[in-house]
Amino acid sequence: MLDNFERYPLTFGPSPIEPLPRLSRHLGGRVELFAKREDCNSGLAFGGNKLRKLEYIVPDVLASGADTLVTIGGVQSNHTRQVAAVAAKLGLKCRLVQESWVPFPDAVYDRVGNILLSRVMGAEVELVDEGFDIGIRESWERALADVEARGGKPYAIPAGASVHPLGGLGFVGFAEEVRAQESALGFTFDYVVVCTVTGSTHAGMVVGFARDERSRRVIGIDASCTPEQTRAQVLDIARNTAELVKLGREITADDVVLLEDYAYPVYGVPSDETNAAIRLCASLEGMITDPVYEGKSMQGLIDLVRRDYFPAGSRVLYAHLGGVPAINGYSYLYRDG
Repeated sequence: MLDNFERYPLTFGPSPIEPLPRLSRHLGGRVELFAKREDCNSGLAFGGNKLRKLEYIVPDVLASGADTLVTIGGVQSNHTRQVAAVAAKLGLKCRLVQESWVPFPDAVYDRVGNILLSRVMGAEVELVDEGFDIGIRESWERALADVEARGGKPYAIPAGASVHPLGGLGFVGFAEEVRAQESALGFTFDYVVVCTVTGSTHAGMVVGFARDERSRRVIGIDASCTPEQTRAQVLDIARNTAELVKLGREITADDVVLLEDYAYPVYGVPSDETNAAIRLCASLEGMITDPVYEGKSMQGLIDLVRRDYFPAGSRVLYAHLGGVPAINGYSYLYRDG
């Protein structure tokens, strides 16, 4: 489906799939759990799912003649860190708007983790005291105008690269990659579990897995705490992406499965259950997840297995999207493990 789209390689190649046997046994052994490690997909600043999206956006960046990538996220945004890495790789400037999306009081929250890495890579970081929203932000639009006013040529990348016209393509590619890996493994995954916030990761999977009628087996775990807005954005991105790749069928609301039970208390703040899931996965598999995204989707995966959401014998693929550097911003929570 992606043959007609130019791709600029930023990843090592297909991200690995690994079994999670100890976690599977701990949860009763009724289902087999696997992880697709997008957190190991690149050498650019610890990798992550946004690099897969940016591979299809970079050709447009280069064609535009832009000299500055301008994007937005929260203070501990994985996305802004990955955009900063791509800018460094391409020799471009980078302007990051980091809004106060997370009401978390750790004393080092704005000095470690993702934002530290972005600063080390030379990005210009602007801290803005505005709350969480997945929509288009005025602070980002002001940053774009400011780059222009200073004589630069900005390239606009929205939060998560999600509502960019090409933002869903990378995870159409994810689905195609999984199919090739399934062929090598000799079996097909029954479900894919993915964290959902700004929407294009989930949306791309919906379109990519629609090719073999598995869209509704993509189980989105909401971490936005604004599920109606997120669901609508996933559907909109999926429909636009389906048209772009000429899928040949309509994406409907029923194709978007989004579970709302795990985002509490608010975006970016982990619950006790999220923290327990982080610790359990780490202690059983040595796989680290973060308090904002992967910890909440891991919490969801564990709870769904315990509640027999997946039929016995199912093979479930957990998409690890690569948010681990953010855990440093929550160091006080984990000071004793």
